[in-house]
Amino acid sequence: MSLFLGPMRHHIPGKKELTDDKPVLILKPGKEVYLPLIAGNNTNFNILVKEGENVKVGTKLAETTSGFYIPIYSSASGIYKGCQKRMHNSLKPQMHMVIECDGLQESIPSFEPLDYQKATREQCVDFVKNAGIVGLGGAGFPAYIKYSKPDGIEAVIINAVECEPYITADYKMVMDHTKDLITGALIMKKMAMCNTVYICIKESHPDLIQVVKNAVVSGDGIEVKAVPDVYPMGWERVLVREVLHKEYDRLPAQAGAIVSNATTAIAMANAFEKGQAIVSKMVTVSGEGIKKPQNVYVPVGMPVKEIVEACHGYTSESVRLIAGGPMMGKTVVNDMWVVDRATNAITILPHVQDDAIACLRCGKCSDNCPAGLQPVRIAQAVKANNTNEMEKRGALSCIECGLCSYNCPSHIDVTENVRKAKRVLMMKKK
Repeated sequence: MSLFLGPMRHHIPGKKELTDDKPVLILKPGKEVYLPLIAGNNTNFNILVKEGENVKVGTKLAETTSGFYIPIYSSASGIYKGCQKRMHNSLKPQMHMVIECDGLQESIPSFEPLDYQKATREQCVDFVKNAGIVGLGGAGFPAYIKYSKPDGIEAVIINAVECEPYITADYKMVMDHTKDLITGALIMKKMAMCNTVYICIKESHPDLIQVVKNAVVSGDGIEVKAVPDVYPMGWERVLVREVLHKEYDRLPAQAGAIVSNATTAIAMANAFEKGQAIVSKMVTVSGEGIKKPQNVYVPVGMPVKEIVEACHGYTSESVRLIAGGPMMGKTVVNDMWVVDRATNAITILPHVQDDAIACLRCGKCSDNCPAGLQPVRIAQAVKANNTNEMEKRGALSCIECGLCSYNCPSHIDVTENVRKAKRVLMMKKK
């Protein structure tokens, strides 16, 4: 790890007030939902239903055949119509399972609930695996992997920080499902075989901090930690440093920690207590490019176009549509992509022509990089197609926080250049 780490103490205007006090809009599926057959980079799935077969909310539809095991469950009741390629927020067309909705939303338990207090640790981890619980903070990484080898784990850190501008989906979920958050925290504590769980919330949300503190039972080993309202406080390396005052090389486990998202904890509680898979998602739709910013609770697989229409449409004909937040999200060229399990925000901003100029060699991208990288050097390597230099400069260590682009006086999209380097290196490894 580089010694030249950025300050990690940027206060970025949050603009949370656009959505945090508004009621959640609950949307039902329209004519069809489209469930992406992709998990991380894995697109190898075995489809478990036949075309023309009736399915219900909670029906198991598919599962991975290689790599980490991840099942997919239906978010709508209706008829399975086969697969089609559609735009995906990975910025590439991907295969999607198509469910023609019947409007009834009849549901079934996806699996039998499990009493985590009576089950063994191993049974709990296996349950999380088969339930398809993935990280809901944006990464979508299978949750069971983190808890499979708990040796040396001292604490679980639950991330309810939500440090990106505009996004308040986790805030709403924690506020509305506090009891489930605590249950999920206790499940994580058992799987990690540790004594302490820290629930981290920004100090600028004293209302949420108090609500969660009121739900904590003394002696359960759960502690609510108020953390500074700075960016990128939600990055696991920064959280581990803030809470445990430790550093690590590659994974938080090296510092004795497992970091999980707050909404993931809530999903675990729903799975264990109700036999409910992840079939719906809280998503923040915000920004100056949408007429009615608000949090929406939608079925997984719902097209963004339908969500935008429910929020009264765009404020102008030319907008920038971002899958995620404005710092770490990816700009998508149209609104035909769908919400998947890892989607936490749709940020819509007015399109502003912001022509980049030549790099000024000011070094701000390096000075502010929380991973201690030199993004401009990586960008040069991309331009020269020098994969050895990309690897030498640590492109794969980039967390895509967006601070290099945010601080660039030349208005260069430095982050996208580093993303290109990461894609090149990943393809080389394959």
